[in-house]
Amino acid sequence: MKKFFETISNIWKIEELRNRILITLGLLVVYRFGCQIVLPGIDSNQLGSLADETGQGIFGLLNAFTGGAFSNASIFALGIMPYISASIVVQLMGIAIPYLQKLQKEGESGRKTINQITRWLTIAICVVQAPAYLYGLEAFGVPNSAFVLGKGIDFIVPAVIILVTGCVFAMWLGEKITDKGIGNGISLLIMIGIIATMPQSFVQEFVSRTANNTGGLMFILIEVIIWFLVILASVLLVMATRQIPVQYARRTASGGYEKNVMGSRQYIPLKLNASGVMPIIFAQAIMFVPGLIGGAFDETAAGQWIQVQFSDIFGWAYNILFGLLIIIFTYFYTAITVPTNKMADDLKRSGGFIPGIRPGKETGDYLDKIMSLITLPGSIFLALLAVLPAIVVKLMDVQAGWALFFGGTSLLIMVGVAIDTVQQVNAYLLNRHYDGLMKSGKNRKVA
Repeated sequence: MKKFFETISNIWKIEELRNRILITLGLLVVYRFGCQIVLPGIDSNQLGSLADETGQGIFGLLNAFTGGAFSNASIFALGIMPYISASIVVQLMGIAIPYLQKLQKEGESGRKTINQITRWLTIAICVVQAPAYLYGLEAFGVPNSAFVLGKGIDFIVPAVIILVTGCVFAMWLGEKITDKGIGNGISLLIMIGIIATMPQSFVQEFVSRTANNTGGLMFILIEVIIWFLVILASVLLVMATRQIPVQYARRTASGGYEKNVMGSRQYIPLKLNASGVMPIIFAQAIMFVPGLIGGAFDETAAGQWIQVQFSDIFGWAYNILFGLLIIIFTYFYTAITVPTNKMADDLKRSGGFIPGIRPGKETGDYLDKIMSLITLPGSIFLALLAVLPAIVVKLMDVQAGWALFFGGTSLLIMVGVAIDTVQQVNAYLLNRHYDGLMKSGKNRKVA
């Protein structure tokens, strides 16, 4: 504990880091404040049914990502998810569209152009999602009396403009946190939204266990222990890497290379889960399809069965298909985001080689083979974490809201963003010759 407080003191001593942390906290407070502002023209006292309907299922997950803004019908109801969707679309389009491929190779100028394309695509997605959200409020049980101005064009048009502006403003906050704060701005907005719903979910689980005499405090303790073990497993999944040894030929005084002389040895870290949470997001998007198919054949017994089975996100049929899709998408996303051939070419140009493997094509094939081998256990582990909320609901009768924090996208995002943030702060501390957050010990002295 003493070392922890010493580290906090060291953080505060670095003026640049202190200012970045304060800016980040200030912008996060602005975002959380906006999540509580209800859209003009809607009576906030009549939104109880909306909160109940979005308390579980896929909409419960969406509500968690927006930090409760979705169920509050707030100006940030769309959250930052349209920007995430636009980023995914642009990234996938970069595989097939030569113009985007060219921009990806142009460095900083190309990155700025891609970001601008992503922003415009975000606005386009918001223009589609905003009216759908407003007209969908009635399906969530919001009575017509809640719309003070009615649902005419004088309400819909300003509300759509506000929702689109709210998403763009949230996107701007995330970019400012990345530029002026401690980084990972968009991810931090999502994480803070998820964390905001955690206390309420835990309190509901606590009340359910104690008031209904379904396990009491002992069962709560068991759940918390299991939850910490799942967090530990998530950390291992996020940080696990396979290190490929790389040998660099030593340059001689004449300017050539001596491959027979031992040079510096380094490693290429290949992540066990190189795709992050993207396979889960892709799989969740596809999981809407079975329900739509079942609805199209609602008059048949098979259609009704499909609709029932795949409308319950904690059902066995839903999660078996969900897990298989995650494994498939993990391979797909890893293949398009880990350029093994480019890694081999860069290694060859820099005079490096993997011991026992010829530079060039053989190195690329070797790296591709290793990635395929380590992706299998990584994808299975990711699928198990994704379906774990359904397992704890079925086997331990955990409340749906609290179960979402036992795995899946919510937990992996929190763990991944927390690790990245700690590493950012750690880099500042090590640059100033202080011990980082991930390592204990005495402060290093400058020689």
